[in-house]
This record gives sequence, structure tokens and C-alpha cells, in this order.
Amino acid sequence: MMQSGWPLLGPLDWLHYVNKKVKVKAREEQLHRGWLLTVDPVSASVVLVSFGEAGGASVRVVMGHAVQEVEVLQEADRQTAERLRGVLLPRRAARLDPEEARRRRESVRRWLERNRVPVEQEGEALRVAGALTVQPPYGAEDCRSSNEIILARIQKLLEENPEGDGPGDA
Repeated sequence: MMQSGWPLLGPLDWLHYVNKKVKVKAREEQLHRGWLLTVDPVSASVVLVSFGEAGGASVRVVMGHAVQEVEVLQEADRQTAERLRGVLLPRRAARLDPEEARRRRESVRRWLERNRVPVEQEGEALRVAGALTVQPPYGAEDCRSSNEIILARIQKLLEENPEGDGPGDA
């Protein structure tokens, strides 16, 4: 059991609580139970996940300044740890198998090259024109760039890919 002072602990201490079923005592005698998914390193806020019987999950955030006590109730088994990892992933990315990921990555790479856009693979991601990355599952919404002009143009191009999966097809 951890006494009050939760916000004063650091990330290395908080790691001992991740992927464990916990009971969090907050101000005003509020009790929260769930699987501790993560702790925000800036605010010390606790992200708890509760799994429903139908397979869904609910997420609750307990603000770090309100946390008075955290008690570990149970360690996660392998299956629970896997479920926790998939909670915040987009549904498409969570169930994309390696062969499908490779197929989509190659389709996007070919389409960009066909449109004379320089592209290279960096691990699982595609690096486009040195200014943008496309992460799995390689849709327009999976593009990241600080250059909004390039971002908009590449997203539009990806949406026009005849080989690509349209939104919601995954």
C-alpha cells in the first residue's frame, strides 16, 4: 500500500503499479478499482481500466492531486496484460496481422512512388519526403507531420489510392 504523496513519487515508482489491479483511494473518501494502465508523468493522474462482461472496456482517470492511496490487489496474467495493451489502440491497428500490415505498407509505398513522392521504410513506418511518417495501418489518418501542407497533400493522395482500404474497410 502506498500512502499519500502519490504525486511526489516518480515514474520508476509508478511502474510498480502498472498492469496491476489496484484500489485507489481519492479525496472525499472516493474509492476506485481497476487495472492500472498508466500514470501521466506530469500530473501523476492514474488511468484505470475496467473490463466489461461483453468484452468492452471502460477507462477512468483519477487526477493525481486527488490520489491519497494506491493498493495493489492483483497481478495481471498474460491474457489480461494483452487486453490492457490493446485498450487504447485503434481497433484497426489492434487486429492487423503482420502479413496484412506488410501488404498495406507495400501498397502505400507503390502508390506514393507512382505519384513521384520519395518514400523509404523506417522499421514499420514509412518516411515520406523526409517530412512525414505513415504508421500502421497506413491510412490517411495514420500520417504524422509538423508540416501541415505536406500532411494534407499526402493524406489526400492516400485517400485516392485505388489499392488502399477505404475508411472503415479494415
